[in-house]
Amino acid sequence: MTSQSVAATALSPSSPARLARSGGRVLVDALRIHGAERIFCVPGESFLDVLDALHDQPAIDLIVCKHEGAAANMAEADGKLTGRPGICFVTRGPGATHASIGVHIAAQDSTPMLLFVGQIARGHKGREAFQEVDYGAMFGSVAKWVVEIEDPARIPELVARAFQCATSGRPGPVVISLPEDVLDGLCEVADTGCYRPV
Repeated sequence: MTSQSVAATALSPSSPARLARSGGRVLVDALRIHGAERIFCVPGESFLDVLDALHDQPAIDLIVCKHEGAAANMAEADGKLTGRPGICFVTRGPGATHASIGVHIAAQDSTPMLLFVGQIARGHKGREAFQEVDYGAMFGSVAKWVVEIEDPARIPELVARAFQCATSGRPGPVVISLPEDVLDGLCEVADTGCYRPV
């Protein structure tokens, strides 16, 4: 079989399961493409699919912290030292509020940083579900951009934009909210190329 016929078979409509990935896997693949070397986090059930995907991605080191404030400060310091976005994952509610300290420091010091926050499932929004927070309202005055990913197929696009935003012009923090049903949802989507700071 030639490489062209293998590619045609992989992309044929009769084999969609071969291309379907969970949102968590798509996100980790995007982080790898954009050059992420390490992630700081306090593990939480709201982003289990990301943690599962990171288990299978040895190219990215996962540094587990005991407190979200420490994880965010470590990501901010990583961004400051490398010039590439420091990356932090925290769970919703109290995890996000604790991490807000690091986001504020990144904004004040013009440090590129990405804070990924677990979020309730999309169908539970607006019902005061478990630890629900409006992250746009909460982080809007301290982050360069705050976005909630509503569709797993948009993960590559929005993660590329987050890297671009955090590093272009005056660097700073970007907050990305991740509904748990987006992370465990399956999708077929192409990855983007690596971001280029402007």
